[in-house]
Amino acid sequence: MTSVQIPLSRRAMLRAGGALAVGFATYLPGGAASEPAAVGEGRGRTVSPDAVDGFIVIDAHGRVTLYSGKVELGTGVLTAMTQIAAEELSVPFDRVTTMQGDTLLTPDQHPTYASLSVQEGGMQIRRAAATAREALVDRAAQRLGVAKAALRVQGGMVEPAAGGQGLSYAQLVAGRSLSLKVDPAAPLKNPGDYTIVGKAVPRLDIPAKIYGRFGFVQDVRVPDMLHARMVHPAAAGATLESWDDAPCKSIPGYVRAVRQGDFLAVVATDEWAAVRASTTIAARWSEWAGLPDDTRLVDYQRKAKVDRIQVLQRTGNSSAGTGSPGRQLQATYDFPLNTHGSIGPSCAVADFKDGRLTVWTPSQAAHLLQKQLATMLALAPEQVRCIYVEGAGCYGRNGSDDCTSEAALIAMKIGRPVRLQWMRADEHGWDPKCPPTLLDYRASIDDQGRIAAWEADIYLPERSMKRSGVTLLGAVLAGLPRYGPDSGIYNPGLGIPYALDNSTLTAHWLVDAPLPAAWIRAPGRMQNTFGNESFLDEIAAATSADPFDIRTRHLSDSRGLELMERLRKVANWQPRGTRARDTGDIAHGRGVTYVKYELVRTYVGVVADVEVHRSTGAIKVQRVFVVHDCGQIINPDGLRNQIEGNVVQTVSRTLIEQLTFSRSAVTSLNWGSYPILTFPDVPEVVIDLIDRPGEAPWGAGEPTTSAIPSAIANAVFDATGARLRSIPFRPAVVLAALALAKGK
Repeated sequence: MTSVQIPLSRRAMLRAGGALAVGFATYLPGGAASEPAAVGEGRGRTVSPDAVDGFIVIDAHGRVTLYSGKVELGTGVLTAMTQIAAEELSVPFDRVTTMQGDTLLTPDQHPTYASLSVQEGGMQIRRAAATAREALVDRAAQRLGVAKAALRVQGGMVEPAAGGQGLSYAQLVAGRSLSLKVDPAAPLKNPGDYTIVGKAVPRLDIPAKIYGRFGFVQDVRVPDMLHARMVHPAAAGATLESWDDAPCKSIPGYVRAVRQGDFLAVVATDEWAAVRASTTIAARWSEWAGLPDDTRLVDYQRKAKVDRIQVLQRTGNSSAGTGSPGRQLQATYDFPLNTHGSIGPSCAVADFKDGRLTVWTPSQAAHLLQKQLATMLALAPEQVRCIYVEGAGCYGRNGSDDCTSEAALIAMKIGRPVRLQWMRADEHGWDPKCPPTLLDYRASIDDQGRIAAWEADIYLPERSMKRSGVTLLGAVLAGLPRYGPDSGIYNPGLGIPYALDNSTLTAHWLVDAPLPAAWIRAPGRMQNTFGNESFLDEIAAATSADPFDIRTRHLSDSRGLELMERLRKVANWQPRGTRARDTGDIAHGRGVTYVKYELVRTYVGVVADVEVHRSTGAIKVQRVFVVHDCGQIINPDGLRNQIEGNVVQTVSRTLIEQLTFSRSAVTSLNWGSYPILTFPDVPEVVIDLIDRPGEAPWGAGEPTTSAIPSAIANAVFDATGARLRSIPFRPAVVLAALALAKGK
């Protein structure tokens, strides 16, 4: 890895020339934002999300700096945002540099989550760029003495459409500011004139990552920096009864321990000394065994205290329907706890100086983290600066914010910059988890094989989901104030996308989760789609309907129908029942799933081809077909990357990943006890993109994820006649399902 050195000042850079607004940070080749002399040095620059110069700066050379509150998590957002700004400003792509996720420099565009970066954050940038372009054209019209309608913009120049001398952006900005409000009505560029958006632009961050030059947060170094390691409790609810660092004092480089409440850390001049000290310090923790039996999570959820019951979706009268004559079907599905499993354990650097805190963090919510840290440490928000530096894996609220909170507390205690690196056991043991989910379904089928009624009940913790916006681990352990309140994150999109006459979906919001929880990719939507689409497949089998036909029969959405017909052709779907099941040891099958994400955006259809080894219970996902409609496509290559990532990560979660714990603590603390998918088992992914340039762009970071588990489960049934209702589909689960199916 390349070490990212953080200089103390950027004043020399700032003297380079005039600009519409002054920028106070640079984007290093590795991808890390660098630090000015002090937190206050950036004061005077607006970060208002309704100000053009909160997003866009054009310097005296016509180069553009884009300030994005949304950040690159490995999803291609950095490239997409740059494309959007360059396109709407009509400047070459390589003349735009993007700054991201710095609370001192970038607007608060809310966390980078929920597939909303392009859909919301990108559209804020598009409007700001359109407003800036129109203002520059107005200036050019005044300078050239011509009507605005007689001008055109291209290549960072405003020129007479009929030909003749024009003016560059550099000439138009010299000595003047674009301090104006973003105009929501500013005319946007005609998609037919696009030269950058909709094109496969190479990702900006990939070359440095490929050649080992990229600067991750783990590589950040600041002058006079010390290294720290946490000594986390021995049990999830244990308290620190005593500690003694005397044995650590013989370790060369050891500096001191930091303790407040149940918070305990060691600090040293080098990383290895900190590691040694963390295993040498004598700490005694109280006994605690408050976790449920991890093999009986369904029972735990059935008996858990319900905070409230909420009907999320209702049509007609499902109660009357389920009581009417006809065939009655029911099924229960469950989803386990998952850890985020970030490839690189969380890391953060913190510096508290002159009453101000600066943190370098891989948080996907820097502006929210700023408020959380301020509350936790009794500082004003303007005394806290969070600078985003990419970490090694995220796709959810992993341990990065917690690690950052711990680094911040250590830095305040010791009065020197500190780098806190979690160990693998810290990451697996202490990141907030995807909570367990339980789903019950009931349906009534009339004499014509139609769905007369559909009812679903989901059991899911809600209050603990708010932890991501409320509780930092550092605050919990040290007994410090917690920022809040925040809303739950699982409510949207838990319904079904089909037109049924009588249906009810009810959420039983549980008071708590076995372990602290937060969102992981497609939170709630993946679990609910797994239940919805698996149960619909069961109804199809019970009524001798083709799985494709039963879906299209109940779809009234024209875009959804178009997508499913394209999927039928791309996957060369043959109706169920047209071929006999394999009778040998290896059985082949295919399953289909459809989702309209959150019922309001991004359509996805998936067909999964699997092989099932009857003797071992092993499942191999051979091929996944995806048809994807997210409206206007910004970067088709980046979109394909996203979809492939959705598939690979979710195949892993579906087939392999499952957190284990004792009555006291997490026990799957490494890759041996929490395995993930490896390269030999990555399926082929066939993607068909539907581009709608005239429509709004929607997100792609999560929707495909939600469709994978049910597609695999339905494919296994097609292959073997066995129903898989409990994720993950490990061999023992498959063998039990095969035996059950054989016994029927």
